[in-house]
Amino acid sequence: MTVFKENFLDGKVSLVTGASRGIGREIALNLARYGSYVFINYNKDEKSATELKYEIEKFNGKCEVMKFDVSNSVDVKSSIENISKEFKKLDILVNNAGIAKAALALRFKEDEYDEVMDSNVKGHFNCIKYCLPLLLRSNSSSIVNLSSVLGITGDMGNSVYATSKAAILGLTKSIALEYASKNLRVNCIAPGFIKTDMTAQVSEEVTKIVLSKIPLKYQGNPIEIANCILFLVSDAAKYITGQTFSVDGGMVMR
Repeated sequence: MTVFKENFLDGKVSLVTGASRGIGREIALNLARYGSYVFINYNKDEKSATELKYEIEKFNGKCEVMKFDVSNSVDVKSSIENISKEFKKLDILVNNAGIAKAALALRFKEDEYDEVMDSNVKGHFNCIKYCLPLLLRSNSSSIVNLSSVLGITGDMGNSVYATSKAAILGLTKSIALEYASKNLRVNCIAPGFIKTDMTAQVSEEVTKIVLSKIPLKYQGNPIEIANCILFLVSDAAKYITGQTFSVDGGMVMR
């Protein structure tokens, strides 16, 4: 549960990338619950994105499904232009889309490296770049980038993924500095071990090892990330920009 006023996001327009499943899905649901019109971005899973749209509409939320590949600048630009024609502004951008590939550095293929960096870093940058004109039309706009605890700590066997997520920390600070004078706030969330389709594939043995490194001793839920985002896009966080919030049960401290 949160302590936010009902419909405090009325009149706000949001774009959530990679919103068809997992953390992105919960973020889109939460923004819609509190009154925002949400653009649900997906790249491959149209079925899940459409199901999310129906779920939002069940509680009279307003949303629209939008397909584009965040790593494709032409695709992103065209899609953002469509938002511009419809709304003339954007209040909230949540850069959630990304992929993970794990392997020791010696075994990591170049095309896999490019795929991870294109999705996780270039994808964030593309969305920021082409959304900026719309975000700057808002009286008070906010970008939240999704990184990872591994972008802070690193991880054996995840050098490329960790590198891509570390890059997002620098991107967040740089864009925050560039546009603070325009009342655009830019922050970052570094999730820890959260229950998603991706972590569901982790073996029981590895899961036990990871949980042993979490001071709060449990695996997080997507709603805990989504609630942190509600705070960051609210007026309660209007004096916060360029920061990274670890939502990880204390994992980053170990």
